[in-house]
Amino acid sequence: MYERKPMIAGNWKMNLSLKEAAELIKTIRNGIGGVEGVDVLVAPPFTHLGRVREAIGDSGIFMAGQNMHWDVSGAYTGEISGRMLQEATCTHVILGHSERRILFGETSEQVDLKVKAATFLGLIPIVCVGETLEQREADQTFEVIRTQLDLSLNNFKADELMRPSTILAYEPVWAIGTGRTATPAQAQEVHRFIRGWIEENFNTGSAAQVRVLYGGSVKPENIADLMSQPDIDGALVGGASLKGDSFVQIIRYKEGQSG
Repeated sequence: MYERKPMIAGNWKMNLSLKEAAELIKTIRNGIGGVEGVDVLVAPPFTHLGRVREAIGDSGIFMAGQNMHWDVSGAYTGEISGRMLQEATCTHVILGHSERRILFGETSEQVDLKVKAATFLGLIPIVCVGETLEQREADQTFEVIRTQLDLSLNNFKADELMRPSTILAYEPVWAIGTGRTATPAQAQEVHRFIRGWIEENFNTGSAAQVRVLYGGSVKPENIADLMSQPDIDGALVGGASLKGDSFVQIIRYKEGQSG
């Protein structure tokens, strides 16, 4: 069985001053010494990427953009290209976050263009999918997830290739910033479905290697239970990633790495 390396990713969204961002990285760096077998990633606001990179130094923390445009350059006022993220030393980019989809009307077809562009440039996409409370209560969860995957990764399907480095993130919209969390069993059920979708559309090898993160009110109190599930490979953390101590606790979820 392929051993997938866990990833704990912090999505800072539109938060923190430059000084606060640098101090947060310092706290994280100091807190994760000796931690092995876990990838750590942060996604700062675009204006903070340079300062955060300086603070990261040689600590091995990965850095992601929170979004990108599908073109490399052009007349797109207010947008950021994947090439710009690369020049800022980002290795990853978050695409299709529910806040982009819901608040800014981003479609799965647009996400697909971004995923294709990111992959072409060598950026690793972290592609988000998830259902609303209304959809879950209407028993539409799997239908919604399947449709989002089909459309957001359509270019991968056309090429019949999904790179093993690709990262997917399941974020139930009803659990983001609400304090509500999917139970480990609920999260595992959807993660297993997503892994089955990968196998169905690509192959067993891809399904075994692609990491699927959980996002939705992840906290130090629930991370260990979530990570105990066989198809949950890490977490996309929102609010708790803005506080160094709580984020470090989440990173150090493994028994023997706490404290």
